[in-house]
Amino acid sequence: MFKEFQEFISRGTVVDLAVGVIVGAAFNSLVSAITTYLLNPLIGLIIGQIDLSDMKFQVLGATFLIGDLVNAIINFLIVMFVVFLIVRTMNRMRRDGSRSKFDKDGEAVPDPQTEYLQQIRDLLRYQQRNDHNNRY
Repeated sequence: MFKEFQEFISRGTVVDLAVGVIVGAAFNSLVSAITTYLLNPLIGLIIGQIDLSDMKFQVLGATFLIGDLVNAIINFLIVMFVVFLIVRTMNRMRRDGSRSKFDKDGEAVPDPQTEYLQQIRDLLRYQQRNDHNNRY
């Protein structure tokens, strides 16, 4: 059982996942600190209330503490924006990597594997035409 567990842990996907979780937690702490100590005071100056965590309103005697909710929304938006930037960058890199290369005249230069497959295709078409012509 220990050997199976060791094999499971040593797989790349598990290690990558663990690293992702650790980096994500550290990033979340950083975003929380930026929100609490930098953005909240700036927003507080604009709306006239220095500490957003004390922000509240009352309706029919019920008090709604919305300061922490505002902090959570700001944190969420920052994290989602960074995730969006990462995904967009990865998609562009993947798209750019799949494009064919171009020479200095702007002509597409196929990779050797594509050329080889095209030669095989052309050879099979040639053989098929000759077989068809030889039958009749």
